[in-house]
Amino acid sequence: MNADALSAGGGAVGFQMGESEDDCDCPEVEIPAGALYGEFQIVNKKGLHARATAKFVQCASGFDADVTVTRCGETVGATSIMGILTLGAGIGSTITVVAKGREAKDALQALQTLVADRFGEGE
Repeated sequence: MNADALSAGGGAVGFQMGESEDDCDCPEVEIPAGALYGEFQIVNKKGLHARATAKFVQCASGFDADVTVTRCGETVGATSIMGILTLGAGIGSTITVVAKGREAKDALQALQTLVADRFGEGE
């Protein structure tokens, strides 16, 4: 889970956070050349609900990077509250976050920290 332990492969860099309890049969996410990605398990009790999603969008919007979120084959922009809510990512779900741009690594690390910190909700 350590962001400093990123590994390279196929033009993309990624890291994984825990094992998923996701109940969907998720297809592989295509990672564009030069993009960075992270697979994050949603660990807060209420999942990606409205308040958590707003924090996620605010965080993603603060970087010079094009960021998307994918769950179960559906991809949405990380700056779309409604889009992220449609993913239905509850506790135990795994989302794949892909970032490309000047601040892609910083964006992924910040989003990883936000998710791991349960969006500041404590549970």
